[in-house]
Amino acid sequence: MEGFIAKWYANLTKKALDDFRALARQIANQLPPGADVLEVAPGPGYFAIELAKLGDYRITGLDISETFVEIAKQKATEANVQVDFRHGNASGMPFKSDSFDFLLCRAAFKNFSAPLGALREMHRVLKPGGRALIIDLRKDTPNESISQAVDEMKLGTVNGILTKATFRFMLLKRAYTKRDFEQMVSETRFDKVEIREGHIGLEILLTKSPICVHARSAAAS
Repeated sequence: MEGFIAKWYANLTKKALDDFRALARQIANQLPPGADVLEVAPGPGYFAIELAKLGDYRITGLDISETFVEIAKQKATEANVQVDFRHGNASGMPFKSDSFDFLLCRAAFKNFSAPLGALREMHRVLKPGGRALIIDLRKDTPNESISQAVDEMKLGTVNGILTKATFRFMLLKRAYTKRDFEQMVSETRFDKVEIREGHIGLEILLTKSPICVHARSAAAS
């Protein structure tokens, strides 16, 4: 998303700020002090900013949208928090290997043009023992559940109609099932995967082995 569409989306998702705050508290309870955290495709940056308010974390956000990067930087400045928002691609991240303790990708994975490449990059940039959490739409969600979820967002008549149409005619077509994720993850080096099915979405928790590849190779020799 760029330009007007990105700004519209930023205003729309701001209505879910309480959800971002709740997720930030949930994640913060699992992080050690000073943790290195990466959010892939943070959009307007709401989650990363809320997390930055909760502890002394080193937080980075990587988004392919230049408009979102600028919006997120501005919002971080307004909130008086430090988050390093950068422009970049999920399937070719500009970070060294073994850089982050935790990684979040929320409501964006279905839009990636190279999903397997993105998963492999997530594994690469995580530290040994690091975890990644992907939260996204479930492809086999019934339309009735989508309608109910959008109604609960209380977006107003026009935005509600537009959002339901976006879910039904665009987002569901791009989304993945639990089985799809299991297949993709099987083609990566993640040590462990847990997939939870929710009302309209999936939570995929991925763990990188605490023993790095180099250490295993050295031990074998």
